[in-house]
Formats: sequence, C-alpha cells, structure tokens
Amino acid sequence: MSKLDAQRAMREARYEEAAARVAAPTATANARRATKRPASTSADTVHPAAEDEAALCGHRAISGRTCTREPGHAAKSHRYS
Repeated sequence: MSKLDAQRAMREARYEEAAARVAAPTATANARRATKRPASTSADTVHPAAEDEAALCGHRAISGRTCTREPGHAAKSHRYS
C-alpha cells in the first residue's frame, strides 16, 4: 500500500466514525435534554433591569454594547452605551 492509499484509508475511516457519531446520539446527550428545567414565565421572576432593557432597541454591537434608543427607532444608526 502506498502512502497515499494509507492516507485515503485513514480519512475514510475517520469519516465513517464521524458519520456514526452523528447518526447515533449518545445517551448522555439524551439525558441532558431530559433534565433541562422548563422556562419559568411567572411575572415575579422578571428583574427590574429586564424591564428597562425591554424599552430599548437592544441591538448589540461587536464590542458587546447595546443600543439605548427606543425599539423600532427610525434613525439609521444605533446609540450605544
């Protein structure tokens, strides 16, 4: 077997392993999905800061800052803080 044939065989073996991993999800992934907590929708869990953020545009810049203009503003640019 030549060097190229050996490389091709290794690549095909890795491809088959990856395809088998995707086709059969692991038991731990299924267990993690089953143990997720349901989202709480009660009004008492809403933080006051979240109410202030809801009144803002909320567009995020690359730097991580958020826009402080009102939601759906007509201005083309965002105002970050």
